[in-house]
Amino acid sequence: MNEHNILFIGLDTHKEFNEVAYCEDIRGAKPTHLGRIQNTKTAIQKLVRQLTSKYPHYAFHFIYEAGPCGYWIYRLLTSIGHSCHVVAPSLIPKKPGERVKTDKRDALKLAQLLKNGDIEAIYVPEPEDEAIRDLSRARQTAMEDLKDAKYELKSMLLRNNIQCQIADNWSKQHLRWLTDLVLPHPTQQIVLQEHIQTISERMKRLARFDTELEYHVKLWRYYPVVKAIQAMRGVRLLVAVGVIAELGDLNRFDHPRKLMSYLGLVPSEHSSGGHRRLGAITKCGNGRARRLLIEGAHSYRYAANISPELQKRQEQLSKEIVDIAWQAQLRLCRRYQRLMKRGKHYNVVITAIAREMIAYIWAIAKEVVLTPVNPKQRLSRVPS
Repeated sequence: MNEHNILFIGLDTHKEFNEVAYCEDIRGAKPTHLGRIQNTKTAIQKLVRQLTSKYPHYAFHFIYEAGPCGYWIYRLLTSIGHSCHVVAPSLIPKKPGERVKTDKRDALKLAQLLKNGDIEAIYVPEPEDEAIRDLSRARQTAMEDLKDAKYELKSMLLRNNIQCQIADNWSKQHLRWLTDLVLPHPTQQIVLQEHIQTISERMKRLARFDTELEYHVKLWRYYPVVKAIQAMRGVRLLVAVGVIAELGDLNRFDHPRKLMSYLGLVPSEHSSGGHRRLGAITKCGNGRARRLLIEGAHSYRYAANISPELQKRQEQLSKEIVDIAWQAQLRLCRRYQRLMKRGKHYNVVITAIAREMIAYIWAIAKEVVLTPVNPKQRLSRVPS
């Protein structure tokens, strides 16, 4: 085998089919359109066999865009010994003059970009990591659905000028008051009861997700990291699980600034000549993890303190991790007060705190030693 024995294969993936193009690793070689295949395990395996018979001494490097079809193609191809690159659609270079976009052109473009080395692959989570991420996202969706149901009921009461004197909304006393409430029209009473029933069902659904998440996260390989970063103020279990489930292995970032940039927490910039212009944060990368960090950053409004709950979370953690968490609290609380005194907008201050929070989370994750994944014990997410 010589240095040219590589075949770059671009897949433009869709729900029902894949458009295929390939390019040899030879100077001046142009990508060739192969055709369209079904988006099934059998069709992809058949494609590999056809390419193997035509190019028996070549190594195959596949590439496709990340999308709603997930990572099963990546896992299928890597499981049979081939290299596969999953790329972010937003990072694919585009020429300003291009006005025609087709599936065929997309496949040809992917093969050419991979051959030229003009694009980087994204991080692909392990199947078990993706499963925890699915559970975390489902819990977040359940919480948002519950909020929506509560807003709908409160809007109905507001429209009808019905006021409740109970300060603690959605407590048992408040729910009893809602149950005993009688509206003037029978049809409105039906709507009220349906709203109450929906809220009750969604509260139970959220409680089920909380129970399952708390159980399964303890069996997860990243649980030591989840437990360690809870030493941070503002990082409780749900925030810790959500951040690690979305980001995966933090050790792939050799510097925290790269992690900040990955999360879109760094300011955008449009500079030219001697003028430097900074704008709002880029908001690129994982928005779910960014929102969780913003949520946790609000806790640094108050003076540095170790609450009983935080002290309990820090039990059985190493001194190095606890010290990092305390240093983070001292710095971030001071930074919050300093930025507020300078007249910065509250949202700007909270975003700055979240940006530094992830740096300390990265430092804590570096202190945790994880067991490497055994390839033979990986779960399969390839369709049968």
